[in-house]
Amino acid sequence: MLPLFALFIAAFAFGTTEFVIAGVLPQVADGLSVSIPTSGYLVSGYACGIAIGGPLLTLATKSFSRKALLFGLSTAFTIGQAACALAPDFASMLLLRIAVAVAHGAYFGVAMVVAVGLVPEDKRGMAVAVILSGLTVSNVIGVPAGTAIGTLWGWRATFWVMCALGVVATLAMLALLPRTAGASNQQAGFAREVRVLARQQVWTSLILMLMLMIGQFTLFTYITPTLLEVTGLDKNLVPWVLLLNGVGATIGVFVGGKLSDWKLMPSLITLLCLQAVTLAAIYVVSPYPLPMIVAIVVWGGLNFSIGTPIQTRILAWTADASNLASSLIPSGFNVGIALAASLGAAMLNAGYGYRTLPVVGAMAMLVAVAVALASYVWEGRSRATPPLPAAAE
Repeated sequence: MLPLFALFIAAFAFGTTEFVIAGVLPQVADGLSVSIPTSGYLVSGYACGIAIGGPLLTLATKSFSRKALLFGLSTAFTIGQAACALAPDFASMLLLRIAVAVAHGAYFGVAMVVAVGLVPEDKRGMAVAVILSGLTVSNVIGVPAGTAIGTLWGWRATFWVMCALGVVATLAMLALLPRTAGASNQQAGFAREVRVLARQQVWTSLILMLMLMIGQFTLFTYITPTLLEVTGLDKNLVPWVLLLNGVGATIGVFVGGKLSDWKLMPSLITLLCLQAVTLAAIYVVSPYPLPMIVAIVVWGGLNFSIGTPIQTRILAWTADASNLASSLIPSGFNVGIALAASLGAAMLNAGYGYRTLPVVGAMAMLVAVAVALASYVWEGRSRATPPLPAAAE
């Protein structure tokens, strides 16, 4: 478990630096002499860096030792945080954030491949869960802590602390990852990397990922005004509701990991059905504080319990050529997040209220259920089995 712990620390660091910017955005805008809407490009720029740069960097470095690559990405993260702390203006800050995001996108793709290679086949789901938990824990602990540091000592202090966390992650990677980590996933050529994407289990899983993000972020992007205006919560209670949502998400990651190792597709289909029901329930109970809080916590847990088996399935069905497919996982998530936020904005601009947002999510989950069922039946009829890693064939 120690090698997985090293990967978890780096995942926590990358997750915190992606999301903590939202907590210190007003201070960053003031410090760099730009408006808050302009400083919002630091968020969208980071997402674009992950979605576009991550896969490109992964392919460009596919012949590298996986341990050396992970060490290099963690080092780039650390240097990037120090550079952000010293950024003299907005343009340089934006470019530095995009550069770190490229490393972020490559890191999660490579780390997941390495993680599943470190454990027996029946523990793949839990290995993916450990990496994903770095993201959820970063939201529960890292983002509030980073925001508090920025509030007390200024936003630059937040990035210096992130730099120190990067040093810890880099040293843990160097000390705990075996030299041969991920060695069996280096053999496939570019053409084969592309061909595995045509397997129905892969592209249907990417569709499921997109539907999951629509189900999550169409509402989550606007969760604060929804809780304030529809549910009528006091603004001081909103952070606590989001904290409970994060706790639910962290638990959900490991539940999803266990279910992935037990019966992946039946569990995934069941979880998608439950999420459709939960989003419908959010629509019904949104005006009532206590039921709404309970529903938000359950919703958070289901979001991440679904994400684990989707990613485990992609990694299992691309084991013989995993570099490109694994790098598309964080890209897919960020494309889905951007699409969901835009869809929510379009609905609100069209005059639909915040309360209608979970209805869109529920419809996306029903689409996901249909796709997952069709894929499962198709897989059963073909009697196909997941491939072996390239070096093991």
